[in-house]
Amino acid sequence: MLVTGGSRGIGLACARRFQAQGDRVAIVSRTEPDVKTGSEDPSDHDLVALRCDVTDPDEVDSAFSSVESQLGPVEVLVANAGITKDSLLLRMTEDSWQRVIDTDLTGVYRVARRALGPMVRAHWGRIILVSSVVGFLGSPGQVNYAAAKAGLVGMGRSLAREVASRNITVNVVAPGMVQTDMIAELGEQRVEQLRSMVPLARAATPGEVAAVVAFLGSRDASYMTGAVVAVDGGLAMGL
Repeated sequence: MLVTGGSRGIGLACARRFQAQGDRVAIVSRTEPDVKTGSEDPSDHDLVALRCDVTDPDEVDSAFSSVESQLGPVEVLVANAGITKDSLLLRMTEDSWQRVIDTDLTGVYRVARRALGPMVRAHWGRIILVSSVVGFLGSPGQVNYAAAKAGLVGMGRSLAREVASRNITVNVVAPGMVQTDMIAELGEQRVEQLRSMVPLARAATPGEVAAVVAFLGSRDASYMTGAVVAVDGGLAMGL
């Protein structure tokens, strides 16, 4: 299996969760992954960690080729890579818009397209797209990020219809407030404001999101496709 944006936060938690199940796992990230790839349990498989910028089609193809040569075809893809470039729309530059869209939306198109061929040939696969409740609720200063994350829902549901006959499922996870570096960068005041909006009155841990991703990547989720699963403490009820 392959996790993009897998060097920290939700992505790394997903990788560790699958690894703990005995899966062979690769992670890719834009910068050189700075994680310990081995497990203290010698029966566990090591993580394969590679650098890959999902905005570069050649790097995506190279990363997949490397993973396939080391682990075999990617049967489960977790498309988690994402960035933010926050600014009110009147101040948002073309570059800030384009970089977020190219990473958070077009980057997912690139990795999903590359993963799909072997899945179609094998007549089995799991694709999980990591969106955000921001794509449904909106957030001031995040027009670019919200647009990209909302776009993943349309992408995921359209792809789910395209590949269902090949026993491939495509689902979307929409986390809310999660204890990650991205949230911490918002500052204590904004974090507290967000926390007050959550019915469960706390942020999720990356592991709580990873547990849902792991289920969607399993054989137990064989009758779920085109679903959007909110992991948000009730923030976006009715999503």
